[in-house]
Amino acid sequence: MNEVLAKMAAAGGEPSTQSGPDDLFNHFYTEVKQIEKRDSVLTSKQQIDRLLRPGSSYFNLNPFEVLQIDPEATDEELKKRFRALSILVHPDKNQDDPDRAQLAFEAVDKAYKNLLDPEQKKRAVDVIQAGREYVEHNMKEKKKQLKKDGKPQFLEEDDPEMFRQAVYKQTMKLFAELEIKRKEREAKDMHERKRAREEEIETAEKAKREREWQKNFEETRDGRVDSWRSFQAGKSKAKKEKKPRSFLKPPKVKMEQRE
Repeated sequence: MNEVLAKMAAAGGEPSTQSGPDDLFNHFYTEVKQIEKRDSVLTSKQQIDRLLRPGSSYFNLNPFEVLQIDPEATDEELKKRFRALSILVHPDKNQDDPDRAQLAFEAVDKAYKNLLDPEQKKRAVDVIQAGREYVEHNMKEKKKQLKKDGKPQFLEEDDPEMFRQAVYKQTMKLFAELEIKRKEREAKDMHERKRAREEEIETAEKAKREREWQKNFEETRDGRVDSWRSFQAGKSKAKKEKKPRSFLKPPKVKMEQRE
């Protein structure tokens, strides 16, 4: 970006403080992209370091950022960029550091596959657009407040480089928030699936216990009937063999003899 400003200064021009962020951004857009394209041609080690830098789990959520390619790029440009970058970070080309190269290659491969999926690509483009719109809206609100306070309506985001950085930061934040929500939903779904599975197992075990009880009940029914019949037969036999009840007879009274 400094090179762009230097070129403008040499040409006798300076960014107008009265221009809006869109005008400034569009004015420098082409030259900024040319510089980015030059800077994106890094060595294998530099690309691996970039893709595995601290916070890469969130930086790499933006597939365009991973591949260092513009959202407006054609499918052919996307394909060429993937081939060039994947060769740079491929483990076979980085045998001195194959483990980190493998992780970098996986990040590149994942980003490419996401952009091949129309739905995933649209989602990424929508997030980037939302980040840009948020920054623009925020700038308008700030300028309204500055005007109300009677202060100069100039923000650091009026500088196209600062504007680009603000959009980049907001976009990264949006990607991170979406990823956090996705993980929360995934954890919730996993918990629900686990709970449903536990209930399913408990229901199956309960049904199994009931079947086993019913089976045992049926298998022992004949034995219980036979036992009851034997018990009843025993009672009847004992009743028949019971001796008649004997009653005590009073003793005979002897008559007294008189002399």
